[in-house]
Amino acid sequence: MKRRDVIALEGLVVDCVVGVYPHERDTPQPLRVDLSMELDTRSAAEHQRLRESVDYAAIAGQVTFLLTACRFRMIETAAHAIARYLLLPPAKGERRAPIEALRLRLTKSFALAGRAIPHVEIYREADEYSPVVEASKFGDVDVVFERRSIGIYRLNVAPGGTIPLHVHRQMHESELVLSDGLLCQGKPVAAGTVFHWPHGAAHRYDNPTDRMQTVLCVDSPRFSPDDEVEVDGEPAEAPHPRHRAWIASAS
Repeated sequence: MKRRDVIALEGLVVDCVVGVYPHERDTPQPLRVDLSMELDTRSAAEHQRLRESVDYAAIAGQVTFLLTACRFRMIETAAHAIARYLLLPPAKGERRAPIEALRLRLTKSFALAGRAIPHVEIYREADEYSPVVEASKFGDVDVVFERRSIGIYRLNVAPGGTIPLHVHRQMHESELVLSDGLLCQGKPVAAGTVFHWPHGAAHRYDNPTDRMQTVLCVDSPRFSPDDEVEVDGEPAEAPHPRHRAWIASAS
């Protein structure tokens, strides 16, 4: 077996909606994440550049975003979706080393009221997944994960590209900006900024830079071209944008 270096996150606790029972669909509960990522860190060690490794703060933020935005019903589904996202090649607008394999454990610490502590643990390698990329007029889209109720996508906005002002009739979107340089609603936004767009809220992104910029997007339900409508007029006020420096990717 090939020996790899490991960067790990242990004990990340995320309050999120996860579970199949009615009481679990209404109330967030703590989910513990233990993640070991296998990669080659020799170049990062030699050149002392974070972009040649993985920023564990950024990874923690991205995992937190996915768990809170997706509202998974099964922790098995959550584990598979997170693994697929992390093992895909880095986004065109994201500067980090590829992750070659990972081990992920998700623990529902209070699901059985202290009688036992259930968890799911998986091991996956990058070559188990094939990237699915769709062309778009603003650049391209990495289809990360899709089920009827949820879709996870990376929106790669080409230099000078625009995701035009649009609304969704039914689905709502949560978006995490992965790179510095984008304009949202005409204003600069930093990597790590999170937006939640209810259906009917007009929004747009512009990339005035000379390199690709990327947004991680969760659609509920999954994306449907018929649900997206381009509109004229003024964009909506960004609803409750949140930014924490610790979740920003290194530029």
